[in-house]
Amino acid sequence: MPAPVGPLAGTAVAGGVKPQRHLRVGIAVKRLMSTNSWAALIALAGAFAVMPAWAELKIGVVDYGKLMEESPQAKTVVEAIRTEFTPRQRDLQNQQQTLKAKEDKLQKDGATMTEDQRQRSEKELRDSYRDLSRKQQEVQDDFNARRNEEMSRLQRTLIEEVRVYAKAQNFDLVIADGVIYSTPTLDITPAILTALQSHAPTGKTSAPAAPAPKPTGH
Repeated sequence: MPAPVGPLAGTAVAGGVKPQRHLRVGIAVKRLMSTNSWAALIALAGAFAVMPAWAELKIGVVDYGKLMEESPQAKTVVEAIRTEFTPRQRDLQNQQQTLKAKEDKLQKDGATMTEDQRQRSEKELRDSYRDLSRKQQEVQDDFNARRNEEMSRLQRTLIEEVRVYAKAQNFDLVIADGVIYSTPTLDITPAILTALQSHAPTGKTSAPAAPAPKPTGH
């Protein structure tokens, strides 16, 4: 019989050889490296090659994955989605238990049933399991769509926070991925997290608004 499917089962570059000019680097590393990040590194290397000796370039690198995991905005989104889908998940679990009880009863009483009664009960059980499987898939699809919607909104919030911070601190360039190594003292991610925490709303009203419930098919 089908097993339940549950939706609840969540910018720079390390400097090279230090030239005569002063280079201040702030750091962080995104979990996934992209092709674009390598292009950014190549472009940055070219910028160093043509930059005059007296110029100063301030670069920062942000651990974007850490922002997605540890920022209060991210935690609020995760908790809100979990709260939104917990009732539906619980309902599916209750239906699963009910069908399992009916299945056990059928196996126990099957020997005393007429052939027609047993076949009718088996068909009802199969139909109920198919209906449960359909509902499970609907919940999973709704959960995925909701999560993607909120994650996209969260990403825009985080990117804007990094831009605001970089502009206020006079960074010339901030990169969120492609960095393999940098010293921890150059990491600007804690400063971004602090800024996000200062802007995080408080109270239950901070949770993302849930969409209108979809009609339930039977």
